[in-house]
Amino acid sequence: MSAEYNPEIDVSVADRAEQSAKLPLKRQRILRDVAMLLARHEIRHLRRWFEEFERDILLPILLGEIALHNIGMQVRSDSVASDEDDGTKCALKPCNAYSIAAATGLPRETVRRKIVRLVELGWVSRRSNGHLYASPAALRHFGGLLSSRELTELVETADRARQMLED
Repeated sequence: MSAEYNPEIDVSVADRAEQSAKLPLKRQRILRDVAMLLARHEIRHLRRWFEEFERDILLPILLGEIALHNIGMQVRSDSVASDEDDGTKCALKPCNAYSIAAATGLPRETVRRKIVRLVELGWVSRRSNGHLYASPAALRHFGGLLSSRELTELVETADRARQMLED
């Protein structure tokens, strides 16, 4: 049996070769589109924080580090901090300017100045021994923002990115 020339086979092989050559480009385009979607989300998010903190972008970073340290490392109730000036007990792990400077990589003096501003704004409380805590007002205010607007937008953005990657 002699093999007969079939142009359809050649076309399909050529189409597949072209498709496989385009696949990486298509994948690159999809990844670029997802990256742009995420960048738009992050920029929108950063602008909100920038405005919320009197146009000082370091303030939300520092408050976030303080709150993460306090909340993320909650101590057991039998080892509650007892160094509060007003005699109340606090179930949060304290931190200080030095530990926040180490966590952020910012100069200690910059952190110290910014913490003074956070205290003035009422977002951070500082104990006489230098221990720092995110204030209850900050936890209520920013916790509410995160659980409402920010979290919803983050989930929607993630869903859109997932959909783009699946398509």
